[in-house]
Amino acid sequence: MTLPYLRTIPDNAPPAFHLLAKPSGAICNLDCAYCFFLDKEIFYPGSKFRMNDEVLEQYIRQLIESHQTNLVTIAWQGGEPTLMGLDFYRRVMLLVKKYRRPGMTFEHTMQTNGTLLNDEWCVFYKEHNFLIGISIDGPSQLHDIYRVDKGGAPTLKNVMRGLRLLQKHGVEYNVLTTVNRVNADYPLEVYRFLRDEVGTTWMQFIPVVERINADGLTLFQEGSTVSDRSVLPKQFGRFLSVIFDEWVRNDVGRIYVQTFEAALRNWLGMDASGMCVFNKTCGQGLAVEHNGDLYSCDHFVEPNYFLGNIQEQHMIELVASSKQLKFGQDKLDTLPQYCLDCDVRFACHGECPKNRFIETPDGEPGLNYLCVGFKDFFHHVDFPMKLMAGLIRRERPATEVMAIMEQAFAGVGRNDPCPCKSGRKFKQCHGRPTPKFSSERLPNPQTRSELLAR
Repeated sequence: MTLPYLRTIPDNAPPAFHLLAKPSGAICNLDCAYCFFLDKEIFYPGSKFRMNDEVLEQYIRQLIESHQTNLVTIAWQGGEPTLMGLDFYRRVMLLVKKYRRPGMTFEHTMQTNGTLLNDEWCVFYKEHNFLIGISIDGPSQLHDIYRVDKGGAPTLKNVMRGLRLLQKHGVEYNVLTTVNRVNADYPLEVYRFLRDEVGTTWMQFIPVVERINADGLTLFQEGSTVSDRSVLPKQFGRFLSVIFDEWVRNDVGRIYVQTFEAALRNWLGMDASGMCVFNKTCGQGLAVEHNGDLYSCDHFVEPNYFLGNIQEQHMIELVASSKQLKFGQDKLDTLPQYCLDCDVRFACHGECPKNRFIETPDGEPGLNYLCVGFKDFFHHVDFPMKLMAGLIRRERPATEVMAIMEQAFAGVGRNDPCPCKSGRKFKQCHGRPTPKFSSERLPNPQTRSELLAR
């Protein structure tokens, strides 16, 4: 079904929004143990999980029509989006050319595991200025625990082959690392591998929080039981804090860590952090399935959050629907009092609603599973964040924080109070010794086998 061209945009529609398209649905050539999307195949029995040309044209046309800004982001994810083949994305470019308005510019992004990339893909990416997100969980001893292929074989070698092709062709890319219960114990090994071996200058760290239902699947956001793969709250807070200490001493202005950039924006009091999870409200990061089904969020591709199908109702009407607006506002309106009274609420805003499934100390529902970890992290970075925010307000480069931190901590004894005024000893706070990388600290093959068997 082809809908007529859009005549008017609803008054309450956002001028722009982010939409993740999943042209291959949940289909992937890998079998990552913690992937929350693989189970979603059950929602589409008998489907071939390939976006057809009619849905594709509706998607591109409606996305362009829905934007009141000249900048439009076209984002592809999966499953594994490269399974659609290059010709699919060549058709995308033709459709963009067909429907674009004068003055419009387009950002093209794709999240991939990188294993299917070749020179032809990379030439295409470069020609059309794609930003590629590639998934790497650390060195092989960590990455290959959970990120395996359909036969259970390790994948990092093939991922790195794809990454080197991106680098060879000068394709812009960043790295997404999922933080699970294993690699969370090795923050510096992960960070230094990404920085020094992979060679990336832009990193995202996404916590693995898997809620397990009675049927053993992760189809719905229900219950408060998490899998053995899920990162522990304080473990995640320490992971971020240890990496932050390395970054703030050596890499400010050279390495960009999404969580740190978002935190700094919140310390500056900016309207948006750049990460939906740390904004006051959400609802402008939706997902569209291979058949045109539109959902409130990539993390809520399930029946209760189904908005409609873009072949039956225009995308912008669904984005501006009362159901979607309520979904976004609920992020703020459902915060428990414990969060409303929190001293780091300005930095956190309750994080992602998908993780709000435990109770506060006084028994109120809706507390974030990762709360204690995020509190630890935000308290830990408060001193240097205030320094960087102050520098920026005075129109000084944030990179100066590295010299300021070095001077502030010079001559401080291990048992002295930390200059950040946390109330802890220096050795337990910003003066924690930085361990050297050692492959002996990483899990051995026997450990990996035991973990995969879970």
